[in-house]
Amino acid sequence: MRKKILIFHPALAPYRIDQFNDLSQLYDLEVIFLFSNVSYYKFNQSKLLPLLECKYSFLLKGVSYKERVFRFGILKAIRRFKPDIIISYEYSFTTQYLILLKQTGIIHQKIGSTIDDSLEICYHVQSKIRLLARQVSVRYLDYLIVLSKGVSEFYQNKFDLLENKIIVSPILQNPDRLRNNSDEIEKIANKYFKDYHLTGKKVLLYIGRFVEAKGLTNFINTIGDTLDEHENCVLVLVGDGDKKEEIETILKVKHLHNKILLPGRFEGSELYAWYVCASGFVLPSTYEPFGAVVNEALIFGNKVFCSKYAGASSLIFSDCGILFDPLNEIETIHKLNIFLDSIDVIDEIDMKNKPSIILNSQKYFVNEWLKLIEKIDI
Repeated sequence: MRKKILIFHPALAPYRIDQFNDLSQLYDLEVIFLFSNVSYYKFNQSKLLPLLECKYSFLLKGVSYKERVFRFGILKAIRRFKPDIIISYEYSFTTQYLILLKQTGIIHQKIGSTIDDSLEICYHVQSKIRLLARQVSVRYLDYLIVLSKGVSEFYQNKFDLLENKIIVSPILQNPDRLRNNSDEIEKIANKYFKDYHLTGKKVLLYIGRFVEAKGLTNFINTIGDTLDEHENCVLVLVGDGDKKEEIETILKVKHLHNKILLPGRFEGSELYAWYVCASGFVLPSTYEPFGAVVNEALIFGNKVFCSKYAGASSLIFSDCGILFDPLNEIETIHKLNIFLDSIDVIDEIDMKNKPSIILNSQKYFVNEWLKLIEKIDI
């Protein structure tokens, strides 16, 4: 009989689908979402939820404090599902409540939490409250689910945790699922190529929010002259956010409208088509717990110019990209020139010419998550 896992998770984002589905192959899984959508980036949930192969439900009533929430019905859900393991997220109110329930003997299940911090964030915790919550929580949690080996080693060394207490599970997606609808994706990509005059150019792509942490304004100011020096190169910024107006002002002042394009925000096949149009991908974030777009870029065969501050920098090796410090202007320009010389002009759309360059991590994923069984059965 399979072990039962109950996961309390904020909301469904596209890059979480495959992880939940893969977990449902290992365990009897139910995911309970505490929000109807992702707070910082609204996704079309009517298209995402049907892709889940596990049981799921919602708890949406409760109280909130600033950006933190506590949902009513958590204990009732635990008693209904009767899980062997309960997994929360971060050092949230939900996590603290589960610890309280276990310490008072109301529940007896093993409890864990997903911690999405990058190694950089582990060393530079963003608030004293989180620092205190981390200090207290790690003593009582049976498992931590982290995004990289580096973060796992941090927790082992900092808090003297056993390696089998920490599950390393980066946010990875299934290449076959993302690339499955190739005919439609190629059709859309050909339209982009025509509409934005991309034929014969090196297309450097960014996908994500236009917010301070992504470092876009600083990156544009830093590389403007470099883009001009590469006559056949354009930077495409796909997304939206509160920095859009500032970005548009920079483009106007620096006369970069022909070098930097802002096509808007996309989802599904319309989003994936941009990866097919790209010669390479860039993530210039100064603060980035992971960066699921790096995984997506690699799935669509793009080398990545990746900030060293992103958790997904752990996915980058010499044959699939370059790491850089976006806060160091000289290094950024030097390494960008090397990166641009390493990527190709795209003359035609053909996904067969851009196979996935992400490492197959399925066996690793299974071995890590089987730690739950090993820990329980000892």
